[in-house]
Amino acid sequence: MPRQFDYLGDVEAFLAIADKGTISAAAVSLGTTASVLSRAVARLEARLGVQLMRRTTRRLSLTDAGKSYLEQSRSAFALMADAERSMRDQGGELSGTVRISAPTTYGHYRLPPLLQVFMELHPKVLIELSIANRNVDLVQEGYDMAIRQGALPDSGLIARPLEDAQLCLVAAPAYLARAGVPADIASLERHACLSFTMPSTGKPAAWHLRDKGADVDWQPLPRMHIADDVLGVVTMAQQGLGICQTYRFVADERLRSSQLVAVLPQHWGRSRPFSLIYPPHRSLSAASRALIATLTDKAGMLASHAALPML
Repeated sequence: MPRQFDYLGDVEAFLAIADKGTISAAAVSLGTTASVLSRAVARLEARLGVQLMRRTTRRLSLTDAGKSYLEQSRSAFALMADAERSMRDQGGELSGTVRISAPTTYGHYRLPPLLQVFMELHPKVLIELSIANRNVDLVQEGYDMAIRQGALPDSGLIARPLEDAQLCLVAAPAYLARAGVPADIASLERHACLSFTMPSTGKPAAWHLRDKGADVDWQPLPRMHIADDVLGVVTMAQQGLGICQTYRFVADERLRSSQLVAVLPQHWGRSRPFSLIYPPHRSLSAASRALIATLTDKAGMLASHAALPML
């Protein structure tokens, strides 16, 4: 009986060429010669009855059929790799590497205790954590998952809720002693407002407040524009430069120690969601699935235990 998949070596050669961009580079990565890989692709094209690549002396490109076959072949190889990992994982501890991206707020103030739980349970798993205020491309940049804040666009990614984080207004005692305590939302216009410049629009972010039970998106007229790192507004506020809006989980410790003071707590009550996202078409490793379970299971508990009552 002939082997049904005796051509998988040719498929692997095709994938290597597509990933490396040239036949010579793929040959180096596989430890073979360019002529061997060229013959492998030719056999594969003959088997499929379609042209997968256009080859000239200067460049190599995929045909439409080649692009389709590349995507499906990658998925098939990923499934086989995941099946192999699953078999290995059944007999011992989880291992491997998980890459995750998180914004600075969540990365500094929420993730550490969650990752500590995970790393104690799975000491052989390596975590590669990127903390940055930008939306990484999970597939192109090779991330297994990312944490995003705010409303999510319909991107086709799987999104799992982590928590709805309460927002607050805070300022340093020295600033309020110097500039006075605002009595209502309208009086904020007479104060130094520290606002974060949204990278997507280049404009100051609105403050999300509540007035008599109604949601209010108030646009500050900032004395200082802070960009790139949203935690910068908290640092500036703590140094007495003005009032800022941030998450309660960022401000809580500073409120407890009186480094910051609550401003207009009667107008708090708004929140923004944090979500864990990952691509549905990627076959997740057992380590990635375990981290997803830990983050989604423990994040809500962390939020409820750490929450303070309204001031």
